[in-house]
Amino acid sequence: MKIGVLGAARIAPAALVRPARAVGDVEVAAVAARDRGRAQAFATRHGIPTVHDSYAELLADPALDAVYVPLPNGRHAQWTLAALEAGKHVLCEKPFTANAAQAREVAAAAEGSGLVVMEAFHYRYHPLAKRMAEIVHSGELGRIRRVVTAMCFPLPRFSDIRYDFDLAGGALMDAGCYAVHCLRLLAPADPTVTSATALTLRRDRRIDRAMTARFAFAGGATGELRTSMWSRTLLRIQAEVVGERGRLTVTNFVAPQFFSRFSVVVDGRRRRERFAGEATYVHQLRAFAAAVRGEPANLTPPEDSVATMSLIDDIYAAAGLAPRS
Repeated sequence: MKIGVLGAARIAPAALVRPARAVGDVEVAAVAARDRGRAQAFATRHGIPTVHDSYAELLADPALDAVYVPLPNGRHAQWTLAALEAGKHVLCEKPFTANAAQAREVAAAAEGSGLVVMEAFHYRYHPLAKRMAEIVHSGELGRIRRVVTAMCFPLPRFSDIRYDFDLAGGALMDAGCYAVHCLRLLAPADPTVTSATALTLRRDRRIDRAMTARFAFAGGATGELRTSMWSRTLLRIQAEVVGERGRLTVTNFVAPQFFSRFSVVVDGRRRRERFAGEATYVHQLRAFAAAVRGEPANLTPPEDSVATMSLIDDIYAAAGLAPRS
């Protein structure tokens, strides 16, 4: 599979270029950026053979089977739709789109196209994520009472595009979409937002630098989500599920290849499980290639993305903020 990159983004080497070296049937074959000089420098640095003058020119390249879309959040829908129209499979960075309406539009375009569209929630393809879901949904913890997820990291550079409303920025969109997705993965039922509180930027009150949201589930369970790019909680990447018989606690569910702590307590007995080996991005790219071959490997298809973006919109509404546009 030959894949092209739309934009010389900072995430692209870790998310695609280096993983492609470990996945034998994938070649990063082309790149395009708004500035050809930047694309050329990126291609030279990473050994990419073809540089295109524009995104549209890359999409028209008949040698490419697929594209990777690591553009700013507000451009994801536009260029995923353009890629589908050009007949390309798409690996799109999270968050899938700026809002739920755009997600539904992309999902409708993808349906029946015969093309793979995968949202790049790379953590979901790692064995740790599979194991979290197995434990929670097997009944080992008993009836689930509470689900809590958190994704907090410091980004005090407020000129960063992740704080730009016009590019669909905000803590919930960037770090928080991981916490939203993981909450959905581990939840006993579809979550309903009961309340949300945002800390916003002084220069733009539409942008959340931190968000706390609370949820209710059918059956009486509750949930909570915390995310931030700048708050008193500088670093917290965690998922916790509390059941009638026990508790699952996972530290760093997003990138366990660097470090993780996976603890299960059932009926008073504690055990730890360890996960080593390949990076989340390698697992994701291998799954994407398998899905393009026709295998049932896509765990984050557009219908899953619609559910995630709908919940993000609901959180913004509960916090008194507008959905991204």
